[in-house]
Amino acid sequence: MEVKKMNIALIAHDEKKEQMIELTLSYKNYLKPHTLFATGTTGKRIIEETGLDVHRFKSGPHGGDQQIGAKISENKMDMVIFLRDPLTPQPHEPDVTALIRLCDVYAIPLATNIGTAEILLRGLSKGFLDWRKLRRNDIL
Repeated sequence: MEVKKMNIALIAHDEKKEQMIELTLSYKNYLKPHTLFATGTTGKRIIEETGLDVHRFKSGPHGGDQQIGAKISENKMDMVIFLRDPLTPQPHEPDVTALIRLCDVYAIPLATNIGTAEILLRGLSKGFLDWRKLRRNDIL
């Protein structure tokens, strides 16, 4: 089965960056055919440790979450994996909340923990998210 190329955002709070690296290493072959985006440090770590091609935005506190949110509002993002740390206050919490809200508004699949991220990536490899490609084409 041919997998349609998707735009995938990868974001991880500081306490979750190691999990993101483990996830991207484990699912490297699932991610490789797609266009990957990430916030600053997360993207840098993914590139260094996996060799995947990742377009880097600014770090989250410096507007990276908002840059990804803009892509979502333009219907140019198909999936978001945001490994967030719910136990540590974030200085840019309003941006985090806005990003999650945008995923809901635009029906973008969103994982905020490693378990859901794995399910989305496995579904992606099976073509379960192909409806995003159809929806993206209809709206644009």
